[in-house]
Amino acid sequence: HINNTCEMNKIYIISALFLFSCSNTEIKKTDNTKIEHFTLTESEKLGFPFSDATIVNNIIYVSGQVGNFPGTTELISGGIGSETTQALNNIKSILDQAGSSSDNIFKCLCMLADINDYPEMNSAYRMFFDENKKPSRSTFAGSGLALGAKIEIECWAVKK
Repeated sequence: HINNTCEMNKIYIISALFLFSCSNTEIKKTDNTKIEHFTLTESEKLGFPFSDATIVNNIIYVSGQVGNFPGTTELISGGIGSETTQALNNIKSILDQAGSSSDNIFKCLCMLADINDYPEMNSAYRMFFDENKKPSRSTFAGSGLALGAKIEIECWAVKK
């Protein structure tokens, strides 16, 4: 009897996986879905092959931002703390011009070139957000960030 129960459970699991894999998992654009690609005037002259943000319905998806001076490929000096602050200010500029604000950020993804920079990055990041409005966040380390940056941050925000 135990073997039959185990076998039946396996059949149920396999059936569920089969049905799930056969379901339509493709995301379809409905007639009321609005997609807008948004690029700051300063960014347009750089000619990067991406938008500063993509707005889908009421959500703003901000492309990864590094600590560069707006409209240039020059990184701010001063290390990870300064780059973090500048990247967040770049995000704030994009959100402001796209019809939102940094108060409406609900998720951030921080990519560090060196995980040893985490404490200093975290300190600068903490100062940017209101203590009661901290978005959820993921942080990981990689290598080869854009422009040789120490940090790149992307985020998601609700449009006002």
